Amino acid sequence: MAWIQLTLTTDEAHARQLGDILMANQAQAVTYRDAKDAPIFEPGPGEVQLWSQTLVTGLFPAETNIQPILSNLAKVSFLGKPLQYKTDPLEDKDWEREWMDNFKPICFGGKFWVVPSWHEPPEPSQPYILLDPGMAFGTGTHPTTALCLTWLTEQDLTGKTILDFGCGSGILGIAALKLGAARCIGTDIDQQALIATKENAQRNGVGDCFEVYLPEHAPQFQADVVIANILAGPLQELSSVIAGYLKPKAPIAMSGILHRQTEAVKAAYHNQVEFSENRYEGDWSLIHGVAYNH
Repeated sequence: MAWIQLTLTTDEAHARQLGDILMANQAQAVTYRDAKDAPIFEPGPGEVQLWSQTLVTGLFPAETNIQPILSNLAKVSFLGKPLQYKTDPLEDKDWEREWMDNFKPICFGGKFWVVPSWHEPPEPSQPYILLDPGMAFGTGTHPTTALCLTWLTEQDLTGKTILDFGCGSGILGIAALKLGAARCIGTDIDQQALIATKENAQRNGVGDCFEVYLPEHAPQFQADVVIANILAGPLQELSSVIAGYLKPKAPIAMSGILHRQTEAVKAAYHNQVEFSENRYEGDWSLIHGVAYNH
C-alpha cells in the first residue's frame, strides 16, 4: 500500500507529546529525526534523548484525509501559527533495502575502512571494521568520529596500549587494535555501551584484546595513547582523570567539541598536555597533543 508522511518540527520538550498527538490522530507510526546537526552522545541508562530541534513524522495510509488532522494540529499551543508542516507521498517498497543502499564503506586516513556488514570490504588488504549504521553511539559518519579515526591512522600504534575513554560503540578502540595496537581499555558510563563495545569487538576479531569497564571499575594504568570522543563538559570536568592515564609524552586526542568550546577544554589540560593545532570538520573540533614529560 501507499502512505503519506506528515512532518512537523518542534523542540525537545514537546517532541514526544507531538508524537502522541499524531498517534491519537490515527498515525500508524511515528519517527523522530534530528532537524539540525546535533547528534546525541552517551545517553544515560534507559534514557531516550531527542534533539533540541526535532523532526516528528507521522505515517498515514494514502487514503487518509489529512485536513482534519491539520485542523487539530493547528490548535496545539506549542506549535507555531500558522502551522508549518510538510507532507510527502511514500510508495510501498522495500524501504529497508533502500536504507541499506544509502550506506557505503567509508575510508579514513587513506587506509582504514568502516564497512557496513552487508558490504564486502573495498580493500581487503587494508584494516577495516564491520559496523552497521544505526548501532549505538557512533558509526563513523559523524564529524567527531571521523576526526578521531583519521587521527588514529596517523599514529604509530604498533604494540601500544590504548585508552578509549567514553567508548560508546567501541569504534575507536577497535580501529586502534586493527591499526596495530596490542591492547585497549574502554570505559563508558552506560552499561549498554559496554555491551555494544564487547559485541562489536568480538565481531571484528579483537574481543580478547579489548577490555571494557564502568569508570569506577577501570584499572589504574598509564596508556600509550588516549582518545576521548565525548562532550566538552565532561572533558573539562574529568581533565585530571583523563590526563592521569597518560604516560609522559603519550599522544592524546579529544573530540565532541564545538569550535567555540575548544579553548575552554584546552585550558583544563594546560598543565598536562602540550597541544598541536586544532582540527575542524563542520562545526566540530578535535584537539590533540602530547603529555608533558613529568
